[in-house]
Amino acid sequence: MEFLVTMTTQVPNGVSDRDVARMREREAARTADLVLEGRVRRLWRPPVRPGQWRTLGLFVADDSEQLEQILASMPLRIWRTDEVTALGPHPNDPGPARTTVDPTGTEFLTTFVVTVPPGTSPDLVETVTAREADRARELARDGRLVRLWTLQSPARVLGQWQAPDSAAMGAILRSLPMRDWLAVDTVPLTRHPSDPASTAAPGAPVRTPR
Repeated sequence: MEFLVTMTTQVPNGVSDRDVARMREREAARTADLVLEGRVRRLWRPPVRPGQWRTLGLFVADDSEQLEQILASMPLRIWRTDEVTALGPHPNDPGPARTTVDPTGTEFLTTFVVTVPPGTSPDLVETVTAREADRARELARDGRLVRLWTLQSPARVLGQWQAPDSAAMGAILRSLPMRDWLAVDTVPLTRHPSDPASTAAPGAPVRTPR
């Protein structure tokens, strides 16, 4: 199973900068081990306010209990709170093995809430759904759509994308056949220094550990 984990760290008062640096080194070493074990697929930093320390991580575990064991093994856990979101399969997901990072662009996470207007015919829903799947395949081939997952409700979708900038990301979203049925929340991301993609050659595929 895949999980999106929002990790928020609060360093206790009185901890020296030297001790913080040592903890970061231990965290980076443990993260590197988890990457080799296939438990960490991606790490990002979302936009934060001054004084915040937050990371988004894409983790792999057999179940929630194993994920908790993984998170508890990370040194920063003693200063951190973790918010876990279980990710379900989506029929239009390009799949984890096809991830390629564009070093010149920006990565984004989007959350879609799908609302089909009342009275819409089943035939139209089927047609638009098929067009959406075709467009998703096109965007995956172009390297713009990276991953898609379902969240707790089938009407909510989490997407991972890459685009040159926010304007280009907006154009991509407007090109979706379901655009008039979607409420979209878009979060721009920056690369985390321990992200597995950071160790790949620029533009090279990010291999998914087995």
